[in-house]
Amino acid sequence: MAAARAEFAPNEREIEVGGVPCLEVTGDTPTGTIVYFFGGGHTVGSPEEDIVITAPMAVDGGARVIAVRYPLAPEQPYPAAVNSAETAYRGVLDEIGDGPVVVAGESAGGNLALALMQRVRDAGLRFPDALALLSPWGDLAFGGDSHETNRDPTLVLDNDELRVMADLYRGDAAVDDPLVSPVHADFTGLPPTFITTGTRDLLLSDGVRISAGMRSDGVDVTLRIWEGMWHVFEFYRELPEARASMAEVCEWIRARLN
Repeated sequence: MAAARAEFAPNEREIEVGGVPCLEVTGDTPTGTIVYFFGGGHTVGSPEEDIVITAPMAVDGGARVIAVRYPLAPEQPYPAAVNSAETAYRGVLDEIGDGPVVVAGESAGGNLALALMQRVRDAGLRFPDALALLSPWGDLAFGGDSHETNRDPTLVLDNDELRVMADLYRGDAAVDDPLVSPVHADFTGLPPTFITTGTRDLLLSDGVRISAGMRSDGVDVTLRIWEGMWHVFEFYRELPEARASMAEVCEWIRARLN
C-alpha cells in the first residue's frame, strides 16, 4: 500500500455516494468514473488495501475511482453487499448523468460486480460502458478444474478457510443462485468485459467459465491468462507481469472512458 501511494501519489478522500461510504481515488485529470469493488472473500478487505489496484486505475486509467465500502459477512451476509453495490451505483449514475463509467473489481469484488450487473439489467438501469474483472470469484461451490489442481501459492482450498468464507457470505441463499455464484448468470446485454487471471490462479476456472458464458450470450469479452501467475497477481508490482497486466487493464479502461 505504501509503495503504491509512493509510486502514483493518488488523491484520496472519504465520501458517500447514495448514502454508501466510499473511498474516492483520483489522479490529476480524470476523464471518467470507475465504480470499484475490493476483494477479500466477502469477509475481509477494504478500499485502502486495494489502493495497489485503484491507484494505477486512477492515474494510468485516467479515472475517478469510487471504491465502495460495502458491508462484510458474517455480520452482514448476502444480499447486504449487493444492495449496497446497487445503491452506490445508482448514486454514481445520478451524479454523472451520461458521463462515461466503468465497473471493476477483483476476486470477491469481481463477484459483486457481476451480481450488480444482474441487478442493473433487472432494474432497467444504464449499464456501464465496460466491465473489468481481476481473478473474479464466480462459483462459491468451487467447481472447475483449477479447484482440483489447487496450484495457487497464495490462495488454497486445503484449510477450508475459503469454504467457510463462502458459507458465511451466502447465508441461506442457494450456492447456485446467480447473484451468489455468477457463473450461473445470464450475461445477455452486459457491456464489453476484460478478465485477467493466471495459470496458477485458484479461480482460473471461474474466469474461464465466466468468459465462456459471456461469449455464448453475445458479450464482447477478453480473457487474459498469464503464464505462471496466481490469484490477483497484479497486487505484486515487483513482478514485471503484474505491471504489464495493470498497464493493459488501464489502457483498456482509458479507451472506454474516452
